[in-house]
Amino acid sequence: MSGIVEGKRALVVGVANKRSIAWAIARRLDQEGARVALTFQGERVEEDVRRLAGELGNGPVPVLPLDVTDTAQMDAAVDGAAAALGGLDVLVHAVAFGKAEDLGGRFMDVSDDGFQLSLDISAWSLKRLAQRVEPHMHAAGGGAIITLSYVAAERAVPGYNVMGVAKSALESIVRYLAWDMGPGNVRVNALSAGPVRTLAARGIPGFGDMVENAIERSPLRRGITADEVADAGVFLCSDLARAVTGETLHVDAGYHAMAI
Repeated sequence: MSGIVEGKRALVVGVANKRSIAWAIARRLDQEGARVALTFQGERVEEDVRRLAGELGNGPVPVLPLDVTDTAQMDAAVDGAAAALGGLDVLVHAVAFGKAEDLGGRFMDVSDDGFQLSLDISAWSLKRLAQRVEPHMHAAGGGAIITLSYVAAERAVPGYNVMGVAKSALESIVRYLAWDMGPGNVRVNALSAGPVRTLAARGIPGFGDMVENAIERSPLRRGITADEVADAGVFLCSDLARAVTGETLHVDAGYHAMAI
């Protein structure tokens, strides 16, 4: 039986290791019939990403270097993925960064350059990638873009600091891109995931407390997994979500709905 994204061609940006949400999404896209291209940021993670690419079944899987602050690499990655896959129908944006010294402590103490860097990498890079995939998606008759957010975009989460502001900007960018890209049948949505124990999450001060708090206060009284986020992501990339755009879909066991 065909998968719900059978035949779609997806560029997944942000896979770093086997525990990342980006990898869970890439794996589920592959399982549901999509062809996937992956990117890596720097030599430090290249080996891991290439090894993971070898685990996908709908190969060969293009693996391309991409630092989202490098315009030339961004151009090359998007065009290279489109050339290797024969077009692009899906973009998964799973990129975020905040300096360690700008997480924890007081938001008042976040540095100017730290804020600008976090906003550029975590939010503005979505717009820059969307610009580059748009012609390929128009050629395909439409497409779907998804990105990863967190409830700190809506509410203050002490210690998340500069990343919370960046996620707020990211969700706003999703809505503006949805309007601009809608006439070309390109949908743009965000997944607001609950806390998942990824390697990147270890750098967030008090992350363990965030997880326990979410479990205690979520209506489902449990945490979530990267695979659950991936399932929702594949839905948004599929034609089942053909009328869904400009949306932030919470995958957090209902935690966002609570006021306690």
